[in-house]
Amino acid sequence: MNSNSKAFLDWLAGWERGLPEASLADVVSDPARVAVVSEDMIKGFCDEGALYSPRARGIVPAVVKLFQGAHQLGVRHFLLFQDTHDPDAIEFSAYPAHCVAGTTESETIDELTSLPFSDRFTIMPKNSISSAIGTDLDGWLEGHPDVTDFIVVGVCTDICVYLAALYLRTRANVLGQHEARIIVPADCVQTYDLPVETAAELGSLPHDGDLLHSTFLYHMALNDIEVVAHLG
Repeated sequence: MNSNSKAFLDWLAGWERGLPEASLADVVSDPARVAVVSEDMIKGFCDEGALYSPRARGIVPAVVKLFQGAHQLGVRHFLLFQDTHDPDAIEFSAYPAHCVAGTTESETIDELTSLPFSDRFTIMPKNSISSAIGTDLDGWLEGHPDVTDFIVVGVCTDICVYLAALYLRTRANVLGQHEARIIVPADCVQTYDLPVETAAELGSLPHDGDLLHSTFLYHMALNDIEVVAHLG
């Protein structure tokens, strides 16, 4: 590692520690403009299966609290993007088989389905890491032009969360929606960890959860996505 890289990584750690908190009430001052976007808060990441991660399970309380707070403040748009893979999904060449349609792994976690307003959820199945390709996202956005602010939560920070937030940001940029806000609360997103030694045993690529979580939070901020420590 050269000195420039070390200096950046030191800076990155300090940047993440210094993320500001934001007021959920301020963010949803006009709840009709706001949607909560959830990425893969499903059993195959939080409860069971090949891609279960205790790190994903760890954000469940914060995500549930954010859902409750947003609903209490008048938000009625909750978009839940959820892996619902074909049994022979091409993605399984990159990741272990997971969240196949019709299995419990592809189901929303119980903590969200038990919320009294879960009938407000719009479930959008996806067969890849993208929430924009092969889903109903564009149709939903076109049908709800007044919704310009999106709070993005879920897993994984560097994969589905990143792609969803970046798509919403770049779409708003292309459409000239200067007022649009894409907000990612760091305590409501997380990614998995696969140490180098374990990855070598499995014949997989390693995945440093802490580093990639921090790096992709930063990369979202670099692209004008509002990354905050917490929405309270």
